[in-house]
Amino acid sequence: MRDESLVNPELDINETKLQNSLRQKTWDETITKDSWMVFKVMAEFVDGYEKLAKIGPCVSIFGSARLKPQSKYYKMAVEIAEKITNLGFGIITGGGPGIMEAGNKGAFNAQGKSIGLNIDLPFEQHFNPYINKSYSMNFDYFFVRKVMFVKYSQGFVVMPGGFGTLDELTEALTLIQTNKIGRFPIVLVGSDFWSGLLDWFKETLLKEKMIHEEDLELYRVVDTADEAVAHIKAFYDKYSVNVNF
Repeated sequence: MRDESLVNPELDINETKLQNSLRQKTWDETITKDSWMVFKVMAEFVDGYEKLAKIGPCVSIFGSARLKPQSKYYKMAVEIAEKITNLGFGIITGGGPGIMEAGNKGAFNAQGKSIGLNIDLPFEQHFNPYINKSYSMNFDYFFVRKVMFVKYSQGFVVMPGGFGTLDELTEALTLIQTNKIGRFPIVLVGSDFWSGLLDWFKETLLKEKMIHEEDLELYRVVDTADEAVAHIKAFYDKYSVNVNF
């Protein structure tokens, strides 16, 4: 019988993590690792708050790191970011490749504020070249990074993506639904891509009374860059808010 860990080293890594999570830690390990982690978390929050406190109104663009520049969604994200920047917003992304790169590229092309909140990952994540150096940040913790996304964004554009994108989308939906942040516009781009999930919202979550009917109005689904930008502009026009820097 072959040793699966030799074929797939991730098995060893996962088993080690599992064993460590179940093992009783010594007092010294608790003090030197777990307790000091609190200070690392605090440091990331403080650094984020200091860098982003005066950044001005921004829109976060979420989406897959795996989409290439030839993808229609990559091209659309560039266009959306450019047009949103021309409205007076900065653009916040996760700082990596794919849709994140497209968002930063659009802001860069329009000579606006291009913010990248990167996360240390073992694969597929690296800073893209379109981020303003003064607004380039690196995080160890996903939850700290997500706080920065929602704390400093006045709108969210969600392009097609995987688990990370879904995590960011549901974070924004939850915080708006529970009135923890303002009811900022959320735009889902690509009706074909999102239709299955949105049908599940209606046919399962709503039917089982897990959400309310009005929760389905927390987002808008669009298929073009112009529609995405128009929804955000109409939202702020309604409140007579001047977002230009």
